[in-house]
Amino acid sequence: MTAKKIFSGVQPTGNLHLGNYIGALKNFVELQNENNKCIFCVVDLHAVTVKQDPKLLKQNIRKTTSAFLACGINPKKSIIFNQSSVPAHSEGSWLLSCIARMGWLNRMTQFKEKAGSDKEKASVGLYIYPVLMAADILLYDATHVPVGDDQKQHLELARDISKKFNSDFNAPNFFQVPEPLIQKNFARVMSLKDGRKKMSKSDPSDLSRINLTDTEDQIITKIKKAKTDSDPFPRDLKSLNTRPEIENLIGIYCSLTKTKPENLFSDFNNKNFSYFKKKLAEVVNDKIFPISREIQKLNNDVEYIDKVLEQGSEKAYELSSKKIKQLKNKFGF
Repeated sequence: MTAKKIFSGVQPTGNLHLGNYIGALKNFVELQNENNKCIFCVVDLHAVTVKQDPKLLKQNIRKTTSAFLACGINPKKSIIFNQSSVPAHSEGSWLLSCIARMGWLNRMTQFKEKAGSDKEKASVGLYIYPVLMAADILLYDATHVPVGDDQKQHLELARDISKKFNSDFNAPNFFQVPEPLIQKNFARVMSLKDGRKKMSKSDPSDLSRINLTDTEDQIITKIKKAKTDSDPFPRDLKSLNTRPEIENLIGIYCSLTKTKPENLFSDFNNKNFSYFKKKLAEVVNDKIFPISREIQKLNNDVEYIDKVLEQGSEKAYELSSKKIKQLKNKFGF
């Protein structure tokens, strides 16, 4: 099989959590280990669509890089860099914004959700964010992009931009039209306190999430206190339809152990939730606590993290600058 060329990015929003691991980072490592050509970016330009503390942003870029490395992304196999260190991303975003259409951007539901009721006060950057994302992807001729439900629409925009450019400039193969990579199994981790809300760092309750920097005791406590209900352990998938918290905990267990839910139902039949939570805490600790220890170690080695980002940026610059030069030639510059 021909190796895929993968591009994906993660915003530097501070300590990442179990949702980021299951929904993205675990998948990144698997894609890398399948010998695909992988480019993983800390998308700090995307982060400044909302006001950031400059000192904190710099720390968060390093922390996100530490999480990449601790989870198993190997800088000798994959390119790891931060977006703002490669000028082609900003330059490419402007050129592609001249290809994108207002109607396309007006349909982006994520802008509507983030801007809220008073769109007049939202930044222009937040509005054109999807064009920068398109530039991120298209600059590297990525064939595939891992996406969750909240990013599907943005990838469709990248596909529309690539097709329109290729057509407008009579260059049918200039931009690769990227394909989505969507996890078939459980990928959307919900809050431990409310199974209808996505696990998030912005949740005021630290008990709502498992941070990738949590200790063994913290993980045990959070899972022990995770919301369940008074009904018995479920017997089948159908019974989970009205039990979002239980569905979430079972999804976490199955994702980390690569167990099919139907096998789990039989394993825990007639068991109480305290027993299941104990086993779940063991599974989460087995996967996450080694990552936590490695993150703590890497966070103390700023020189190494900066070196990884610098070397990754050099590789990304070499690839993207060639594409930008070709793109500018197409425009007539």
